[in-house]
Amino acid sequence: MRCPYCQHSDIKVIDTSHDSHGNIRRRRECLKCGQRFSSLERPILATPLIIKQDGTREEFDRDKLIRGIRISCAKRPVSGTDIERLVGEIESTLQAMGRSEVSSRVVGDMVIAGLKEMDQIAYIRYAIVYLGLDDLKSIRGEIDRLLES
Repeated sequence: MRCPYCQHSDIKVIDTSHDSHGNIRRRRECLKCGQRFSSLERPILATPLIIKQDGTREEFDRDKLIRGIRISCAKRPVSGTDIERLVGEIESTLQAMGRSEVSSRVVGDMVIAGLKEMDQIAYIRYAIVYLGLDDLKSIRGEIDRLLES
């Protein structure tokens, strides 16, 4: 960063504050001319568009994912922190992929893998909907696979 008054690059930060949108405001002072000014920093985090099974595309919605996972974890000993951590890991993985679009199947597979380690009952609840387990035999087959591993 350079001083907007004298273009000198030797600047010190006097104060830092955060706003509700995740922005960082810094009060700065140029060590050459003594002028003070503020800068605003904003993180740029790009998550890919999610391609749904019907071909439509929508923005990745962290809150929607949290709601779905919470439903499967209802009345289970899974903390909100664990759910937030899982969603954070999924979001970070999606951002690290560097792709502009990702299939909803990829996101669902990440949720399934995370729930399988976190809570097996929550995993079965999510799998019933996600994997389309629509009869007792298929649900039992999934439970048997869990018990074998």
